Amino acid sequence: MFAKMKHMAIVSSNVNHEGDFYRDIFYMKRSGVARTGGAVVVRDGYVGLNLNPRAPGRQAGFDHFGFEVQDVELVFSRLKEKYPKVQVLKRPGNRPFAGISTHDPAGNVFDLSQQGMENRTNLYVEEDEQRTRRISHFGLRVVQPDEIGEFYRTVLDLTELEKPMGDPNHYLSDGKVTLAVMPWKISDFAGSGIERPALDHIGFKVESLTAFKADLEKFKAANPAPEDRPEKNPEREVRQKLLATCCFGQYHTSDPDGVLIDASEN
Repeated sequence: MFAKMKHMAIVSSNVNHEGDFYRDIFYMKRSGVARTGGAVVVRDGYVGLNLNPRAPGRQAGFDHFGFEVQDVELVFSRLKEKYPKVQVLKRPGNRPFAGISTHDPAGNVFDLSQQGMENRTNLYVEEDEQRTRRISHFGLRVVQPDEIGEFYRTVLDLTELEKPMGDPNHYLSDGKVTLAVMPWKISDFAGSGIERPALDHIGFKVESLTAFKADLEKFKAANPAPEDRPEKNPEREVRQKLLATCCFGQYHTSDPDGVLIDASEN
């Protein structure tokens, strides 16, 4: 494939705890313990997930994603030809994946990298490997899903997958990971807190939902949620139903910082 979905990032106030979660629940390889103000990187064998510390003024949560492409100059020429309002920004060299950042027409930020870029470090330089639990997809909610789906097909050559009849989402794949471009409508949040159009959730494939749930319960028992975050409430149930509109997930949960996750068996 011309583009591979190799990078995701979460902004968190507790990157070490987040790192423990993804290591213990999804068996992701972890880069180590973050120093004050530093990031943690975990990897599933294909995708690197940066857990970046939250700076003042920065919103927490599922923040951005990134592609490794065969030719960044070709991406630039496609943007210039068809999306001239989209800007490209070269990033500082201390980031282990993001050599270049850009955005789609709705303003969703994503990174670009290419083999041989000097900034590629840490777990991002390791060879790919097959693991029992892996990132399979992620969701992005936008006001104009048809236009944004076309952007990722045109600029990055992602393949549109077949979908169930009546499904309004676009499922765009690099052959291993799928981007689900999902419609955002304010009416979908009736009875719940209204969330802006943004990245929605991360999806995982696991070898066994039974084993996965057991690991999740073990982690929760050792790390109980704060008392002000009850497991069930009416608003959360509305949000869970909205998450279930992605056709891939079989079981829905969240990480310690509230990033939504769905899981399904291989």
